[in-house]
Amino acid sequence: MIIQSISLLDQLDKDINTFSMRVREWYGYHFPELVKIINDNATYCRLAQVIGNRRELNEEKLEKLEELTMDGAKAKAILDASRSSMGMDISAIDLINIESFSSRVVSLSEYRQSLHTYLRSKMSQVAPSLSALIGEAVGARLIAHAGSLTNLAKYPASTVQILGAEKALFRALKTRGNTPKYGLIFHSTFIGRAAAKNKGRISRYLANKCSIASRIDCFSEVPTSVFGEKLREQVEERLSFYETGEIPRKNLDVMKEAMVEAEEAAAEITRKLEKQEKKRLKKEKKRLAALALASSENSSSTPEECEEASEKPKKKKKKQKPQEVPQENGMEDPSTSFSKPKKKKSFSKEELMSSDPEETTGSPSLPKRKKSSPKEETVNDPEEAGNRSVSKKKRKFSKEEPVSSGPEEATSSKSSSKKKKKFRKEAQED
Repeated sequence: MIIQSISLLDQLDKDINTFSMRVREWYGYHFPELVKIINDNATYCRLAQVIGNRRELNEEKLEKLEELTMDGAKAKAILDASRSSMGMDISAIDLINIESFSSRVVSLSEYRQSLHTYLRSKMSQVAPSLSALIGEAVGARLIAHAGSLTNLAKYPASTVQILGAEKALFRALKTRGNTPKYGLIFHSTFIGRAAAKNKGRISRYLANKCSIASRIDCFSEVPTSVFGEKLREQVEERLSFYETGEIPRKNLDVMKEAMVEAEEAAAEITRKLEKQEKKRLKKEKKRLAALALASSENSSSTPEECEEASEKPKKKKKKQKPQEVPQENGMEDPSTSFSKPKKKKSFSKEELMSSDPEETTGSPSLPKRKKSSPKEETVNDPEEAGNRSVSKKKRKFSKEEPVSSGPEEATSSKSSSKKKKKFRKEAQED
């Protein structure tokens, strides 16, 4: 993410410079004096949007000009220059195109600022010590040129010093000239602040500290910016030593202090991470509880609907029961007598005779036993009553069968005894 963002940032810088120069040339035909007054590209594009046609610029727009330029003197100079400008007149369609293009350039510059803040946040997470030592932009360029933070940590300090100046290095080796003193680290403020004779010395010292910071960032469990700040203090002391001769602190003492502060900072970072994790867990629990409540409400609403649906047919059954009661008692309502005369006529005499006397005769205790009374069965479904009478007849026949079969067995036994006697008499005669 750091490599892509720093590459896009460099590309945006080139494009914004090119486009803003195009706006300066395009709008300069109409208002050439504005180029000399305003140097910043983004501010020039915003002013081109606000001013538009210079002939329409008056004191009413002076407040807007002061807001954009952040300077009252410049705003007054723009207003005076618009009144006495030597630029050509411009048509409405040309002005619309210039304003649209300048708005695109302004949006690109705003996106460039947001991308820079994103890069700073990523560098503070990934390489805090390196960014604290040399800056976010230069540290990101070193990581991008090396390929990754791990590769940069593996490089020696001499390679970090000339990283980005490979072309000059190989040209110097080929021609046996002087090798370059610095590469990408030249963009840091330390080398610019040093004197010309001390630039090589401070670049070597800065490369040494950059390699230490990159290794700390790469291999530390809890990355902190404490080591980077201490290394930056060492570089500052070395710069003052080159200028004033003041002896800096030893590296051993500085690293001991850094270790103590780093432990404290790591403990604070772990506490913050634990708090964040607890907050996240609490939020997750609340979310799950809300989901559980919603699901329970949905589940509780469904059985109520089922109960309401089941209560309706029960009421219908209760209404039908009082119509069956007079039939069980043997009493007929005038409303029901005309609807069911055929069922009562269809009972045969044999079925009524074969049924028990308890079934035919009504008893006063029958209405209390509505469910288990046999009279309901006979009245409500006569087919079952007929089947029961047939089964009872069969049982009677089965009882009579052994009685009728008794004399037949007796006659057969008498005939067999007579035959035996005849055989005995014939045998004696012989």
